Amino acid sequence: MSRRYAPAGKGDAVMDNEEYIRVGTCYLKSCRVPTSTGGFQEKYMPWNVETLRQDFGKDYIAKIPKYDGFCTVPSHTNYCREVHGFLNRYEPISTTPVEGEFPHIREFLAHIFGEQIELGYDYLQLLYMHPLQRLPILLLVSQERNTGKTTFLNFLKQIFEDNVTFNTNEDFRSQFNDDWTGKLLVCVDEVLLNRKEDSERIKNLSTARSYKAEAKGRDRREVEFFGKFVLCSNNERNPVLIESGETRYWVRRVPPLTSDNQHLLTDMRRELPGFLFFLAHRTLSTQQVSRMWFAPHLLTTEALRRIIHYNRSKTEAEMIAIIRYIMDTEALEQYRFDVSDMVNMLEVRGIRTDHPSVRRILSENWRLSPAPPTYYLRYTITCNDEVIKQDSKTARVYAVTRKVLDDLLKCGAMP
Repeated sequence: MSRRYAPAGKGDAVMDNEEYIRVGTCYLKSCRVPTSTGGFQEKYMPWNVETLRQDFGKDYIAKIPKYDGFCTVPSHTNYCREVHGFLNRYEPISTTPVEGEFPHIREFLAHIFGEQIELGYDYLQLLYMHPLQRLPILLLVSQERNTGKTTFLNFLKQIFEDNVTFNTNEDFRSQFNDDWTGKLLVCVDEVLLNRKEDSERIKNLSTARSYKAEAKGRDRREVEFFGKFVLCSNNERNPVLIESGETRYWVRRVPPLTSDNQHLLTDMRRELPGFLFFLAHRTLSTQQVSRMWFAPHLLTTEALRRIIHYNRSKTEAEMIAIIRYIMDTEALEQYRFDVSDMVNMLEVRGIRTDHPSVRRILSENWRLSPAPPTYYLRYTITCNDEVIKQDSKTARVYAVTRKVLDDLLKCGAMP
């Protein structure tokens, strides 16, 4: 389905300028829609069969390519426009891999991924070679300017072209999400999605195999979804709500660029053939150990811990402080308590809360489950921070071990 475009004003070149197809029973015209940046975006627009007959004659209609419907089959190395009679909505990329050097790309990616450069290469290699593979939500943060975060998004656009979409925070929250359909990457610059519902949506989409697509004036329909999210933000504290124990985010703090190359994107564009050749032939440095490929501990960074720390509620932070104080004071390897114990100790520390809130932190954030009714020795604290042993009782207790405590402290520690 090659597309040819003649200069505007050539009246007898209409047939070369335009391309028509029939999908199902609908006729579509391939159009180049001008954009505000001076470029064009190619779209298929509905076209009337009677108009085609008037413009080109009835014999032309029989020559129009026909497809049973649309499909989305992503591939960068073995692309097919037509798949078993269906038109592939995934777009081919124009760069052909050719062995060569890519010094500007290598230096730029080393800047973005730092000590995790091999993981960065793995991430890009999986995008290129295995577009259906689930990958972590990549979040680049920095309060400083001129760090290259937006340049990285544009670099991804250079590689994967029309299979990348740029969204705003409002686009992400909108119920109309049909423009995500069939996209490999959903990029959000200057992200601020710190509502609970934002967090749940992006986490669910990052691991979903399908979702409900909705366009204005059309019914919702279930479609395949294999999109990956790349987010950028100047907010290092709470650009996205990330809770303790979350394993779907890869957060990197990006420092300022050491040099200001105004032609960096152009230089990297010239090196793309060599870089794609490199991705196609290198050996991955990791093996798949999770649904999002990477082992969670490999993606734990200081930037991630900072966000978890600032997202942690005052109640949760005080619960951790209380447990740590009791375990350290009494030299305990395991501390057992019930919800009422914790609510009472929080009140002693000046924090008024209720049983459901504490129970939610224990189950959702800490991934703890209560034991069956158990007889246990109670440790509590007084207003003078004195740890006292109280009469034992039977209750559904939660147990925090040293390892659990260390993990909670590590995730929420200030870098």
